[in-house]
Amino acid sequence: MGFFNKLFGKKEKESLDQGLQKTKDGFLSKLTKAIAGKSTVDEEVLDNLEEALVGADVGIDTTVKIIDKIEARVAKDKYLGTAELNKILQEEIESLLVDTPDTNTYAFDSELPAKPYIILVVGVNGVGKTTTIGKLAYNFKHAGKQVLLGAADTFRAAAVDQLTIWSERVDVPIIKQDMGSDPAAVAFDTVQSAVAKGSDVVLIDTAGRLHNKSHLMEELTKIKRVIQKVIPDAPHEVLLVLDGSTGQNALEQAKHFIAATDVSALAITKLDGTAKGGVVLAIANQFKIPVKFIGVGEKMEDLLVFDKHEFVDSLFSLSK
Repeated sequence: MGFFNKLFGKKEKESLDQGLQKTKDGFLSKLTKAIAGKSTVDEEVLDNLEEALVGADVGIDTTVKIIDKIEARVAKDKYLGTAELNKILQEEIESLLVDTPDTNTYAFDSELPAKPYIILVVGVNGVGKTTTIGKLAYNFKHAGKQVLLGAADTFRAAAVDQLTIWSERVDVPIIKQDMGSDPAAVAFDTVQSAVAKGSDVVLIDTAGRLHNKSHLMEELTKIKRVIQKVIPDAPHEVLLVLDGSTGQNALEQAKHFIAATDVSALAITKLDGTAKGGVVLAIANQFKIPVKFIGVGEKMEDLLVFDKHEFVDSLFSLSK
């Protein structure tokens, strides 16, 4: 029994299967065509497999790495059958994904390594950052955690308003100031309040603009510095939110943010609305940063803790 089944139950596994349906349909249909009428894995099968992987937005670099590994297996085993290709492909794809630290014990109701546990959430506007924060707040609260939100994206009035709506929907407190306020001051107030309230988890939203990368870096550095005046080892996690439906554009966004700040984990959203779910593989392989959460639907429960085995299993599942 896999990770989701063991920790969350059948419902979450079904959400994952459904959320990856579009990616799975496109990928598996191309994979089926790749091996149609073939008894062994030959050059033509590998070419077709490469096309299927690129079509799922796995990316050129990651695709080449997978194909090279399968070619090595073919050379070693000589007469590798196409029936074995699925299993080998799953193994090689899974091996490229980075494990989340403590992935076998992590869940929303797990004991966190610090209290309050400070999560700084970064990402460009429109990727589902605020929604992800709201869903994280819901899931942590549902698991019995005391959650506090910090609206440090003071660049846009809409960002503060959206986070306020989520705080009301989930019924968790929020620390905010007027639009144009110093984001670092909001972050400082949030962390100070969390210590006073005895909060378990703090989710701090940040500005999502990328047009001035040096300014973004300065702002995030300042936020970290003032947070550390209250809690020296905070933030405990810098979570980058990426929109999976943008495919390779998500890779470009990741490059900018990873250059600007110490990203420690990834959340990839909107995987249910795209056939480009393979971008999860490309991002995880290129940056060697663990994917911690994936969004596979509109419901608050549809933000799932990522597990690479279950992800690959769902990607290759033939059930509808």
